[in-house]
Amino acid sequence: MALAKAWSVALLGVDGRMIEIEADIGGGSPKVTMVGLPDTGLKEAKDRVRSAVRNSGRTWPDERVILGLSPANLPKVGSGYDLGIAAAVLAATGSVPATKLLNTVLLGELALDGRVRAVRGVLPGLLAARNAGYRRAVVPAESLFEAALVDGLEVGGVARLSEFVDWLKDEGELTRPEPSVVQEPPRVPDLADVVGQPEARWALEVSAAGGHHLLMTGPPGVGKTMLAKRLPGLLPRLTAEESLQVTAVHSIDGSLSRSEPLVTVPPFVAPHHSISVPALIGGGSGLAVPGAISRAHRGILFLDEVCEFGPERLESLRTVLEEGEVRIARVKGAVRYPARFQLVLATNPCPCAPTKDADCTCSATVRRRYLGRLSGPLLDRVDLRVRLRPLSALSAHLSEPPESSAAVRERVLEARERAGKRWAEQGWLTNAEVPGPALRREFALPPQVTALLDRALERGAITARGADRCLRIAWTLADLKGADKPEADEVAAALNFRERSSG
Repeated sequence: MALAKAWSVALLGVDGRMIEIEADIGGGSPKVTMVGLPDTGLKEAKDRVRSAVRNSGRTWPDERVILGLSPANLPKVGSGYDLGIAAAVLAATGSVPATKLLNTVLLGELALDGRVRAVRGVLPGLLAARNAGYRRAVVPAESLFEAALVDGLEVGGVARLSEFVDWLKDEGELTRPEPSVVQEPPRVPDLADVVGQPEARWALEVSAAGGHHLLMTGPPGVGKTMLAKRLPGLLPRLTAEESLQVTAVHSIDGSLSRSEPLVTVPPFVAPHHSISVPALIGGGSGLAVPGAISRAHRGILFLDEVCEFGPERLESLRTVLEEGEVRIARVKGAVRYPARFQLVLATNPCPCAPTKDADCTCSATVRRRYLGRLSGPLLDRVDLRVRLRPLSALSAHLSEPPESSAAVRERVLEARERAGKRWAEQGWLTNAEVPGPALRREFALPPQVTALLDRALERGAITARGADRCLRIAWTLADLKGADKPEADEVAAALNFRERSSG
């Protein structure tokens, strides 16, 4: 009987768990048995690995092979364990020494001819390995651009199984990552391209300064989509920790760029209204994969023509907007994906959507039914609502150039800096993240300041959740103004944003 071990990583959402791969050889007729809750793709690994070992000039044991993946009660999904299985079997047969397998994490899929193929989720897998105390990792050479983002871990790449065997036998070296080159952030469209719409531009600035959700209503062609696409240019660059969080989700999704793997600009995700609920929220067979809302983490989720999305898709966002993450339960286990994004909605006021309201052919019932697709509970979670009007005169706006993103972004960054200092002890980054109880207790405003808000609550114009969101907007308006605290004017302006009709 011969026994050897290797280590790999299982991903449950963005959370990694270390997997011990054991290979026990001997004690029966030639057969390969795998235990430890492998999925269908992993069960096929025994055939892939056997062919890869033979085609790499090595001998597969002509005895019974038992492969154990521990923890045994944790579902194992995917083909990323192939390299670890091959290493454990070769070490158990004595073909390679097991010395270098200690404290080393192995990730990679094997082709039948011995090539090592890239797999998804290398970045979150290596982050989990580093946090678990591992100091070395071997990954596919194609994934080195991604693995190099993890500090504190010695990373090497292999293109073929034979290269990995040579390294284990001290007869060759691993491929090392190329030195990282500082890339210019991708260009974001400038706000100066948008003509007119002063109210909407102000709402966009407030949204960027406080991290608030935004609804824009107006006829086609007035600039709703243009404004939404320029929101990332007003936001601060992602911090190092945020960049790794966002990049980890994109790694699992398989959408990382080889030239610019680290995501440093807030992502902008705009799904089509025909998207399915699993594609929006996350899902799929086996353990769920991330959806559009997780790809928009720390960025913007833009739902254009939001009334066409359908209630099932829209209502699925309600809990996510409050909690900042999505938890998806499947038969094989539950996964968690981060989903803290700014929601930007855009819609026409009615199905016919003429340029002028006077030309509308829709009845009042049709208009109400169309906008009624946005439920009250969902709208209650949208902080800012603004109505866009058609341009009346183009020449009047062209005489004075519109304000650029750089000028607006400067004010946004100053406002965010004030908010960051105020909430530093509590760990909140923006006003939109502050819980309502904290605003009403530790940072309560005088009664004379919130009197208008109290009257709105008394007459039922807003809910308690809406009142909390008004307070958050008021703090953002005060930050943009440079004031220490909101006054009655800021509270009134915040309530005006909430009470504006979207129709």
